[in-house]
Amino acid sequence: MTQTHINGSGTVGVIGLGNMGLGMARTLLREGHAVTGFDLSVERQADAARDGVTIVATQQELFSACETIILSLPTARHVQTVLIGDNGLVSCDLAPRLIIDTTTSEPDVTRELDAALRVIGHVLIDAPVSGGPAGANSGQLTMMVGGDDADFAKAMPILSVLGGKITHVGPVGAGHAVKIINNMLVATHLLTMREAVALGKAAGVDTNYLISALNAGSGRSAVSEVNYPKWVLTGQFDSGFTMGLMRKDMRLAMALASQKDVVLPVSQLAGQIWQDSAAALSDDMDFNRITELTANTNTAKAGE
Repeated sequence: MTQTHINGSGTVGVIGLGNMGLGMARTLLREGHAVTGFDLSVERQADAARDGVTIVATQQELFSACETIILSLPTARHVQTVLIGDNGLVSCDLAPRLIIDTTTSEPDVTRELDAALRVIGHVLIDAPVSGGPAGANSGQLTMMVGGDDADFAKAMPILSVLGGKITHVGPVGAGHAVKIINNMLVATHLLTMREAVALGKAAGVDTNYLISALNAGSGRSAVSEVNYPKWVLTGQFDSGFTMGLMRKDMRLAMALASQKDVVLPVSQLAGQIWQDSAAALSDDMDFNRITELTANTNTAKAGE
């Protein structure tokens, strides 16, 4: 195995300059880091350049310029393309690079990528995030990090800039497993909270009082404490996370359960409701709008 030495200094690269990637780039710039970025979208390149990110024409240029590279991409397939595809990192003859993958990805794919990169000296850690665009822009993301102790320590100077809550959850791939499980719970909690509100209304309980009481008791969750007061009851529905993204994450959770031969009857039902809801709620809508489905059907009914 190639000896890996990464000093963590120099320009930080960000591949994927969408809502999350650009938010992290802004945070890094604000904290004094030089940032180089790459994205296939000309519009996203322009947005990042206006904020002070140095834009390069190819990902190979970014690999050459940066010892530390953050990935913020849609799927595991995109991560594979960037790292081991044609013109990917493995095709470049470079000194060791530290790759921090913040994508919500697939644990087994991450482990395979780690094996392919490590033999040529590169370090991959998975650090998927929670907290949305607001957390990315404020440096207050929750990060679930997979990697061995030494690699986690290498990444901490950058992780500590991006995250308000950073949890090392085990070896490579563990971060992506935890993130999938986390989002599975959020998706399910939105459905159960929707039912709790419907039952409370039927029983004559004001929804605001119900939520206040639940948040003082053991039935509380992030959905009751944050999502309902901030996005559902206000009708804002502007969290920055879409129905399509949550549907993807629920598919990942169900696929992981199938791969590992784990039966999840409640979560599988929730996953089916999320997939079926596409008939009423399009992928580009805010994911909290799942609460607008009526309790007995997958028909959207605003204000329910």
